[in-house]
Amino acid sequence: MSTVFEEVKALCEAVKAAAPTLSMQTNEKRNRVLRAMASALLDNTDQILDANGRDLSNAAANGVPAVMMDRLRLTAERITGIANAMLELVALPDPLGVSDSFTRPSGITVNKLRVPLGVVAIIFEARPNVTADAAAIAIKSGNAVVLRGGKEAIESNKAIVAALRLGLEREGLSPDLIGLVSSTDRESANALMQMRGLVDVLIPRGGKGLIRNCVDNAKVPVIETGAGNCHVYVDKDADLDKALRVAVNAKCQRPSVCNAAETLLLHRDIAAAFLPKFYAATREWNLELRGDARACAILPEAKPATEEDFATEYNDYIMAVKVVDSADEAIAHVNRYGTRHSECIITEDDEVAARFQGLVDAAAVYRNASTRFTDGGEFGLGAEIGISTQKLHARGPMGLEALTTVKYLVSGDGAIRR
Repeated sequence: MSTVFEEVKALCEAVKAAAPTLSMQTNEKRNRVLRAMASALLDNTDQILDANGRDLSNAAANGVPAVMMDRLRLTAERITGIANAMLELVALPDPLGVSDSFTRPSGITVNKLRVPLGVVAIIFEARPNVTADAAAIAIKSGNAVVLRGGKEAIESNKAIVAALRLGLEREGLSPDLIGLVSSTDRESANALMQMRGLVDVLIPRGGKGLIRNCVDNAKVPVIETGAGNCHVYVDKDADLDKALRVAVNAKCQRPSVCNAAETLLLHRDIAAAFLPKFYAATREWNLELRGDARACAILPEAKPATEEDFATEYNDYIMAVKVVDSADEAIAHVNRYGTRHSECIITEDDEVAARFQGLVDAAAVYRNASTRFTDGGEFGLGAEIGISTQKLHARGPMGLEALTTVKYLVSGDGAIRR
């Protein structure tokens, strides 16, 4: 066994040993822990910003793109926002406890409980806010957590986790309820995927390559999340002013996140009227458009798109454009190239909208609203652990209940089965 594997194993063993100390705590106690963690974050703002500054300097030296730098950057205001997100979890209902109770003719009484999954491992990339968000939602749902971030944010992650562990200690709980993998080598991620018996579920958050590696190679259960090749389809019966607002927001409001749109599909009847307006509206961001032959004929400023462009999650100010002959062609394109994340149709035709929303295979399918709403906070779930693009256990934004499972407590008075 390599040194990295042994280090990851030792970390997971410590987290696993600590997990029962949290699972039996009351909701009130877990809420006090969240308040202590939020307070510790604010108390250590200067240290966290110093660490983040080192990450930013290293990222700049390594040529990290500007939009990714924005995901990496912390400010005092952002740290306050992260702490406030923890406090918002305090106000949410307890996801644990009895959800159903019934007595059977045999004389047994069955109590169905919501209980924590146990140890949740998360592999994610250069977003230090995920470190705190994931830890907080794990604690609220009674789970211990193992965090493995990317190399770009390692100093920030260390400082954040140190503060969060301090919050746990202030409330008399083991700091090992939150563990951070210190190695950012690929070997450490691969080791974490092998921790069967120590990790109950693994949630990858990042690009398509990271997620595919986890799904293909993990020996622990994986919830597939994150990759977002999302589309906006503007139908022939769309309100074009409405379409312009939604499409610009879906792409340009924050292009580096997984619910940002990557492809614009236009019905042939409105393409010539809409595409130049969209291009003009996105000049302040210098959005690069890559179009099929019909889109390029309408808008000479667009670059010719390749097949790969329609399958790419850019996370940048780049967008593919395709002109289609019908809503059915748009649906087929989305189902071929989409990642089952978030898709949108702009139309005033109820029948077409119902067809699109019914046939498109995605966790969230919008009508006349931006894909940027696919978020735990926007859906009223509080901070999210990720956005699941699979169909088993959880789908879409994963809030507190997604980190629980069930246990049946059964009692009787000498009952036997006949």
